[in-house]
Amino acid sequence: MANTKSAKKAARQAVRRTEINKSRRSALKTEVRRVEEAIASGDQSAALAAMKTAEPLLARTAQKGVVPKKAASRKVSRLTARVKAMASA
Repeated sequence: MANTKSAKKAARQAVRRTEINKSRRSALKTEVRRVEEAIASGDQSAALAAMKTAEPLLARTAQKGVVPKKAASRKVSRLTARVKAMASA
């Protein structure tokens, strides 16, 4: 248990940040899942629309430190490649 005033404040902040990060991570997973579902259904226009909302969300969560920057970049790259491949298929 925290003893000093600053340690108690840090504990309160950690709880608050954890809730915010949990919410952001959940929203991110939902948007990525929407893109993957659109790809699986074969609907390229829906996949493009979903990608348009997921890409900035991935960048924002990486910037906030919720997910590692390289992991977000890799996810964007792979999803974009899969959406692009739908046009040729």
